[in-house]
Amino acid sequence: MENILKEKFDVSVILPIKSSSAFGFEDYFNKCIESIKNQRVDINELIIVHTNQTNLNEFLDNYDFSGITVVRESWDKEPNYAGQVNIGVRLAKSKWVSLFEFDDEYSTIWFSNVKKYTDIYDNVDAFLPIVVDTDEKGLFAGFTNEATFALNMTSEIGYLSNETLQQFQNFQISGMVIKKDLFIDFGLIKTSFKLTFGYEFLLRMTYNSVKIMTIPKIGYKHTNLRTGSIFWNYKNGEDRLVDDEVKFWIESAKKEYFFINDRAIKYESTEP
Repeated sequence: MENILKEKFDVSVILPIKSSSAFGFEDYFNKCIESIKNQRVDINELIIVHTNQTNLNEFLDNYDFSGITVVRESWDKEPNYAGQVNIGVRLAKSKWVSLFEFDDEYSTIWFSNVKKYTDIYDNVDAFLPIVVDTDEKGLFAGFTNEATFALNMTSEIGYLSNETLQQFQNFQISGMVIKKDLFIDFGLIKTSFKLTFGYEFLLRMTYNSVKIMTIPKIGYKHTNLRTGSIFWNYKNGEDRLVDDEVKFWIESAKKEYFFINDRAIKYESTEP
């Protein structure tokens, strides 16, 4: 029986990797790559921006990426998710880019759905998936990005507005598919931001009239608060943030999104 060739969607997937030492890394990574291989359409390329560690290099050197065009870029600086994403976006050769994490998975229908929507809604600049959040055991924890379909949450059902973001911060950029040139033109992700870089990014995009639509299908599985992850460390680990600092970063996002250039932001304790 002959293999049926898949259609191709003009998208580059950006995958930053800080380290391979995370508990369960190989299992998570296998599932994330399989979720790309199992797409109903083919992607243009997978761009992995990774730290230059011997174990990680060896793992990636020996990994079976068959069927996927892979571009690798070594990151020799202190690991920084936003910086790694920005490097990957600049390297991308596609019209669209999508942000991915090694412990997450795309739904098999995600990119085929986005492709269909780009054909119909040619005025939309970015598409958000409805995200299923799970704990590290895979147990359901909630949904994200679905709020654009809630009554009185947005002025136009299914679209994310700046006004909505001012009131409601629970939106994710993981899995998002956005035009590459627009991503770059409006300043990329700000590396100076801690915790709320995704929120500030969405505020800035909507402030600059970027049209963002949520596709009303589950498109992405997000492992929420995995032990050792960035946000786990901010909540439970060595980098734990106090409530005042969390509020500071949210308020900073609301103040800084007017500026395209990444300005230095540093938390100052309000404690006596």
